[in-house]
Formats: sequence, structure tokens, C-alpha cells
Amino acid sequence: MNYFYTFLFVLITSSVFSQTATVQGIIFDESRNPIAFANVSTSQGGTVSNSNGFYQLKITAGQTLKLKISYIGFKPITAKLNLKENQVEELNFILKTSIEQIGEVILENDGRTRIEGITTLDPETIRKIPGANAGVENLLKTLPGVNSNNELSTQYSVRGGNFDENLVYVNDIEIYRPFLIRSGQQEGLSFVNTDLVRNVEFSAGGFKARYGDKMSSVLDIEYRRPVSFGGSFEASFLGGSASVEGVSKDKKLSAIVGMRYRDNSLFVNANETEANFKPRFADVQTFLTYQFNPKFEISFLGNIAVNSYSYEPFTRQTNFGTIDDPKALLIFYEGEEESLYETYFGAFKATYKPNDNYTGKFIASAYHTKEQEYFDILANYRLGSVSTDFGDGNLGEVEFTEGAGSQFTHARNNLDALIFNLQHLASHQIDEHLIEYGTRYSHEDIRDRLQEYEVIDSAGFSVRPPLPDFGNDQPYNPFEAPIEAFQSIRALNSTKIDRITAFLQWSYRTRLGNSKIWMNAGVRSQAWRVSGEGIKSNTQQVVSPRGQVSIKPDWDKDMVFRLSGGFYHQPPFYRELRDSTGTVVPDVKAQESIHIVAGNDYSFKLWDRPFKLVTEGYYKKLNNVNPYTIENVRIRYRARNDAEAYAYGLDMRLNGEFVPGTESWFSFGYLKTEERQGDREYIARPTDQRLKFAALFQDYVPNMPKLKLYLNLVYNTGLPGGSPQFEDPYDYQSRLSDYQRVDIGFFYALKEANDTFKENHWLNIFESLDVGFEVFNMFDRLNSITNTFVRDSSSRNQFAIPNFLSPRVFNLKLSASF
Repeated sequence: MNYFYTFLFVLITSSVFSQTATVQGIIFDESRNPIAFANVSTSQGGTVSNSNGFYQLKITAGQTLKLKISYIGFKPITAKLNLKENQVEELNFILKTSIEQIGEVILENDGRTRIEGITTLDPETIRKIPGANAGVENLLKTLPGVNSNNELSTQYSVRGGNFDENLVYVNDIEIYRPFLIRSGQQEGLSFVNTDLVRNVEFSAGGFKARYGDKMSSVLDIEYRRPVSFGGSFEASFLGGSASVEGVSKDKKLSAIVGMRYRDNSLFVNANETEANFKPRFADVQTFLTYQFNPKFEISFLGNIAVNSYSYEPFTRQTNFGTIDDPKALLIFYEGEEESLYETYFGAFKATYKPNDNYTGKFIASAYHTKEQEYFDILANYRLGSVSTDFGDGNLGEVEFTEGAGSQFTHARNNLDALIFNLQHLASHQIDEHLIEYGTRYSHEDIRDRLQEYEVIDSAGFSVRPPLPDFGNDQPYNPFEAPIEAFQSIRALNSTKIDRITAFLQWSYRTRLGNSKIWMNAGVRSQAWRVSGEGIKSNTQQVVSPRGQVSIKPDWDKDMVFRLSGGFYHQPPFYRELRDSTGTVVPDVKAQESIHIVAGNDYSFKLWDRPFKLVTEGYYKKLNNVNPYTIENVRIRYRARNDAEAYAYGLDMRLNGEFVPGTESWFSFGYLKTEERQGDREYIARPTDQRLKFAALFQDYVPNMPKLKLYLNLVYNTGLPGGSPQFEDPYDYQSRLSDYQRVDIGFFYALKEANDTFKENHWLNIFESLDVGFEVFNMFDRLNSITNTFVRDSSSRNQFAIPNFLSPRVFNLKLSASF
């Protein structure tokens, strides 16, 4: 009988302890610095936070337990927990030096990111996932609703918007990007240095009033504050990076510095154009924080970046057409391009927190960019049929020329822009009500010289622009007037823009029966004035109300429903004020987008591991649209608000531990966006990317867990192929081929964070050390980004020649932290 009771006791105990929940989060000090190695414990066991202050602990579900957070020099926090089976609860704690906190916590997994529909990206995942331009933007492109068909660019479009419609913040400070860059090959480094990143949040639409005046998305990044000395470095065939961090003895001063160098020669020397490329990019960033006392601190964020792009093309052959009628474009080049982009950025932020309910921030920042774009390139081309005879030694070469001509492009473009910002942000907590408000003054001073022209020759005759003033019937009817360039732009602009922005936002949390409800409402306004030499001053103002409501029903299934929307205005920046002739048009209005976003967040267990399915449907009505064209990554606006547009779609993302201990996800997106000018019919916008499938997958070999695999897969249906200069885009509605790309990385961890070795072992100097290789565009897919339009003088046809992106490329990589 005793054996029976013993067996019954063990069975009941095992059953109880098999029902678990998870509590996790980040532990901070009073200055919001993460605390490493803080103790997290219950009566059943404990753990410690890692170097970023993050902890995770399994506890028994359905029982009230006391959770204790402690660290030397701080008063401990004690909280009572009672979580449901399989619940994952995120709790962030702030340790203080003088107050012991005791509270009872009985909550569902209702963190802010779930309530607001924000996607959170793990910095470690960002650093590991392979990509031709690795970083935060590389991961964004695997999310639904985020599209980019250019692996060498960090720019992305969100739900039908263009590259200029995305907000980027680092530590509450808005980040700008260079103006003149035309292609991903020139773009170089993203502003965001992943070695410095602590937290990444992204919203694809329906975001709150506290964020600025753009129409598509918000990327909100927080750089980390060091808690001890450390560093990292990385080296590969594409360049390298290094960072070092530390704190003073009294813990008041913390500093982190990151340096990066990148050389894109590995990609550009592998494409179809034979050339002498020297695309080199470097930057230095620093984030400093000094805490005067527990209530007041200042910080500084600084960046210096230099992008140098030297390009001397020789030849290019692009095969296109069909199997039955193969054609090729063969080009011989003379000349070169020398472009240089230098940016300098600095921002001071003072934070005042007199108590737990009020926080005030004062920010002063300056951004200075000096950009030079010089080139003189002569291209002599042949357009003809390709030999398909396998027995011919000239297989694949042009054997019959159908058209010949030349193109000469010239540019001497300079831009010097200086932008100042003064900003105040504040938040005040009153019981369950949170009030946030802020004001900002911005001054933009842009000096721009635009001088470029293009001369096109077809079969010995100079081709004139097809404008009403020109008869353009050559070579059949010669035109005896002086030669005119096919395209010529000359402008000298000195433009100043002053802006005043303000917002007010209210958030509230309550209950409806046993269901939880979160509400958010706010309004922001911006007034701006455009002036300058030869520019008639013009002042305008917009008001943008926004709101959001989320509800978590008291169901067995863990679900959150969200509905958000409002008005999203985008007052014109300098590039939107400049038309195709280089003239600044000061009365361009703010583009307006009315968002409606409905979403569902479903958390569940699969294979006894956590998963989440996020679904969002959206509709956007766009008014006062400023039409534009896209050439690679350069956007050229018409500087007039004579169009209207719409966008709607569905985004879905399933993420979780498909492999135990690693996060992966699969994304699907459907989008349709069209615009019309005047009373004409709707046509596809340049960003009309109908279908998207993407996957980010992490895995390891079961019997060799230190050997890891990282997979980045993207499939996008084709974008509109654009139209030739001076032509009606309504006559050119063809699409590029589908974009398919797979990047994969294999890495072996020589040392991981928890590994121990014998004393004096050489690996002990590292916290982690990985070595491996990456394969970019593994299946060698010929993806195209734009079309080059070439005319055939004999048939008067214009052929759309695809400009292909990089082929398969191999890269070796070594990364370490200490």
C-alpha cells in the first residue's frame, strides 16, 4: 500500500510540474541602463539576466509564486505571479537604490508590442541572418508588407509607399538619409549600426500620433548602454566592423563606439557589366551617456559617414527576348563616374525624471550632408539577334545588328544640406491614464546645383526630346535646327524650410467585464514655410488625428484584436519640392493618407513550443498625391499634387520555435495599389508589388548544435517596369520578372557564451567566436531592378532591357565578441 501512495504522489507531482508558464523581460536601473547578472528567483529555482539585462524563467502554472529580483547595491523587487498554463509573460523591472517594491502581478501576455501591433526584432537575429546588405533593413524585408527588389539597397517600401515615406528613429531622434544617391551600389552603409543596437521595433501602419509626419511606417531603434567593458569585431570579404564599450568606475559615464568599413566590389564585379569598380564606405558612431544623479542624465549620439563610389565601365552584354527570338544588347563604354557622399550627425539629449510618473526629454540635433555626383560616360551600343547555333563558335553573341547608336550622359551635381532640430518630449502617468506630448522646431537649409544632360544618337542622327516644340522624325526626315540634348537639366537652388510640429496623445487601460481594453487617441500638427533665393515664400499647415483600440477577450485562446487608423500627412521635404527640371515649387501640398488597419494576434502552443500568428488587413486612401518615378533607388517627383491613389492588402506572419531554442518565421503579403491623374483611369503605382512570400529560418545540427544554419528567403511578384523619358506611363504597364532570392549562411561556434575551457585556453578571451561562410543568391537567379529603354531606328520600337542585379556570390565571415 505504501508503494501505491508513493507512486500516486509522484504521478500527481509530475502532472503538476508539467504545467508550466514562462516569465521573461529586461531588468534596468533607475537610468534605464540594463543590469547584467541580476538574480531572478522563485522558491522553485532561478536564473540571472544576460549582458543585455534579459532574463527568462520557467515557473509552475496555476500557482501563486513570489518572484524576487535582486542585485548588489539595489533594493530588491518582489512580485506575486499567477500565470496560466503555457502563458509567456513579459515583465520589465527597474531596480532602485532606495525603495523596495512589492506588488501583485496577475496578467496575461499583454505586452505593449502586442497591444500596439508592433513587430519586435531580436538584435542577435539581426546580426546572424545573411544578406547582401546585412542589418536591420535586411530583416525588415522578410516581414509582410515590406518590399525591396534590390539587395544592395537598405531602402524599402511599405504597403505601397515609397522609400521617402518611412520614419526612422534612433533613441527618439529622427534619422535622415542622403539625397542624391541613384543606385543601391552607391548607397553603402545603413545609418543603423547593429553592433550598438539593443531594441528594434517596427510598425507598418496605423502608428500613434507621437511618431512623425510620414505616410507608411516607423522603425524605432534603441541603442544599448554598456554595463561593463566589452567589444566585438567582424571580418569578411565585404569589409568589417568593430565596437568597444565600457563604463566609468562610478557607473555614471557609459560609452560605446562602433566602426564599420564596407567594399561592395564582391557584388558589382560579379554582374554583367565589366568595369573597374571601387565602391567603398566607412563610418564611425558613438553613443555616450552621463548620469548626474538618479533624476537627470544627458546623452550624445554621433555619426560620421563617408561613401566613395568610383565607377569606370568597359563593356556590357545583356541577353533578353524569347527562346524563339533571342536578342542581346552589347555596349562599349568610355568615361567614368566619381561620386562622394559625406554625412555628419550629432544629437544631445537631456532626460529629467523627477518621479516614476513624469519623464521629460530635451533633444538638439544637427545633420549635415555634402554630396557630389560627377560622371561623363559614353555608351556605344549594338542591338541585335543572338546566335543560337550550338555548333557555332559565336554562340550567344550578336550576329545580326538591328540597331546601333550611342548615349552620352554628363552630370555635375552638388548638394549641401544642413538640418537643425530642437525638440521637447514628455510623458505623464496618472493612474491608468498616460499623457504624452511634444513639440519640435526644424530648420532645413539646402543648397543644390543640378547640372546634367543626356545626348542620344541613333544610326548617326541625334535624337531630340519628343516635345511639341521639336519634330522628332529622324532619321527619315532630317531636322536642320541646332542640336538639342535629349534631356537637359540645369538648376541652382538655395532653399530654406522652417517647420513647427506638436502632438498630444492619451492612452488608457480598462476592463469590459473580464476582457481587457486599451485605448489610444492623439493628434499632431505641422506648420511649415518654404523660402529661398528666387522662391516665393509659402506657408501651410496640416492636422492629423489618429487613434487605436485593442481588446483581449477573456477566452481560452490567447488573442488580441486591434483596430487603428487616422490621418497621416507628409509635408514635402526638399526632394518632393523639386520637379523634373530641377525647379523648386514651394506650393506643393502635403500628401495625405487615411489609414484603416484591423489586426489579430493569436499566441498558441505547437509541439509544446510558443508560436504566434499575426494577421493584419489594411486600406489606405491617398489624396494630394505627388506622382513620381523610380529609377533604381532614385525617386523623381513631378512636384504637383494632381493624382489620387489607394492601397489595400493583407499581411500574415507566423513566427515561433520551429526548431527548439531558435526563432523563425514565415510571411505572406498581398498588396494592390493604383493611382490616377485627373479624370484618367487607375494604373499601377511604381510600388505595386502584388504578392510576397518570405521566410527566415534558423536551425542547427542535432548531434552538433554548434553548427548552425541561417536562411533568408524572399519571393516577390514583379514590379511595374517603368516608362521611357517623356513617354506617357499609361502606355507602359508591363512588369519586371518576379524577384526570387535565397541567402544562406553556415557557421560553426568555436565558443558560445556559456562555454567553459581550461585555464589559459586561448578561447577564454572571447565571449563568443563564430566562423563560417555565406552564399548570396544561392540559386543564381537573374533578378532585375529597372529597365533600360533602347530605341531601334529601323523599326522605331523601344526595347525594355532589364538591368540585372548581382548573381551568386560567396563570402567568408568571422565574428567575435569579448
